[in-house]
Amino acid sequence: MTRWLDEEEQQTWRSFLSATQLLFDQLDRELQRDAKIPHAYYEILVRLSESEGRTLRMSQLADSTLSSRSRLSHAVSRLEEAGWVERKSCPTDRRGQLAVLTDKGFAALEAAAPGHVEGVRSHVFDPLSQEQRAALRDISETLLNPLVSERKAKGQSAGAAEL
Repeated sequence: MTRWLDEEEQQTWRSFLSATQLLFDQLDRELQRDAKIPHAYYEILVRLSESEGRTLRMSQLADSTLSSRSRLSHAVSRLEEAGWVERKSCPTDRRGQLAVLTDKGFAALEAAAPGHVEGVRSHVFDPLSQEQRAALRDISETLLNPLVSERKAKGQSAGAAEL
């Protein structure tokens, strides 16, 4: 039997859905306008910058960005064209490939990060009280944990959700 949403739940769901969609669209527009980087590419650069040697296996990078391998491969190709990422053969697995953040890519990330952080701050944190920030984190982690567990149970990497 379907457990339909009541009026209050429907309003909550639609507010959440609209807020998250508009937030991600706004942050993507700002990154594209200010740094000429789509948010998905920015996230790839961030993940590489945070990894040891600024290097990750392509499969790990796809998992950590919650991206399909084919979508990630296309994105990395575009980042290679810009000189921001290089692909290298994995020394421990002939079939594996590594994505490496170049110095030029790191510089692009450093240039884009302040504007992106300001966008996150102004669109997410500034409008909220300290209590609302704590509630947002609590709610987000409450929603996140079973989703991570479900992905793991299905043999999928939890990716960004594990952070």
